[in-house]
Amino acid sequence: MRKFGIIGNPLGHSFSPGYFNEKFLNEHIDAVYEKHELKNIADLPELLDKEEFLCGLNVTIPYKEKVMEYLDYVSPEARSVGAVNVIKVTHTNDIGAVKELKSKVTGKKTYYTEGYNSDVFGFINSMRPLLMSYHKKALILGTGGASKAINYSLRQLGLETVFVSRTVRDNMITYSQITPEMMQEYLVIVNCTPCGMAPHYDECPDIPYDTLTSRHILYDLIYNPDETLFLKKGKEQGAMTKNGLEMLLLQADESWRLWNK
Repeated sequence: MRKFGIIGNPLGHSFSPGYFNEKFLNEHIDAVYEKHELKNIADLPELLDKEEFLCGLNVTIPYKEKVMEYLDYVSPEARSVGAVNVIKVTHTNDIGAVKELKSKVTGKKTYYTEGYNSDVFGFINSMRPLLMSYHKKALILGTGGASKAINYSLRQLGLETVFVSRTVRDNMITYSQITPEMMQEYLVIVNCTPCGMAPHYDECPDIPYDTLTSRHILYDLIYNPDETLFLKKGKEQGAMTKNGLEMLLLQADESWRLWNK
């Protein structure tokens, strides 16, 4: 039986096990998808050594960036993004075969790991149908691994981007620096923070919602709940809103393609 899974911490909220295990059942695929809650990303090599039938992993908070240094290969796109959320694992007992994959294998290591980013594929294909000619600038709320993929994706779609952080950081603005004038220029706003995620339904990013218009797009990577307070406040002002479920489904399918290519 082939094995797949997800690494991160915590993983109680993860959508992926249910999605993939249902897919395997419905499509009669002899595989299982499991959670691997790692206390430290340095535990990844031990997991790979132990799980000889493990063929692929998804990566979530807080390891999308840190995992890159543990991989044999990182795709140019994932390297440009600065984050990996898909790992393809090739196991073999033939150390020569691993070397043919250009792995930097040493000692008893008999696996080769490749890192990719399927968030880019998921977000671009979810966001593109919403964009109009006047959507030229975007605010990215949050600075974690997911926000890097969103920034890369928005730039691929031709938009200028600005990161918004809770703290003062280089090349970013804080929430208090978002002015009404800026809101009229930055018509796409993407929430890449966990603010508003279940069970914190009463929380939302601190932006001036009263300046939103029908020309704005509010996109939330959160999918539980279906409508966060961020999206609800946007909808009340007439903005177009979308949660992260479609992106999640698209990136999951892209993960499956990458594991099987």
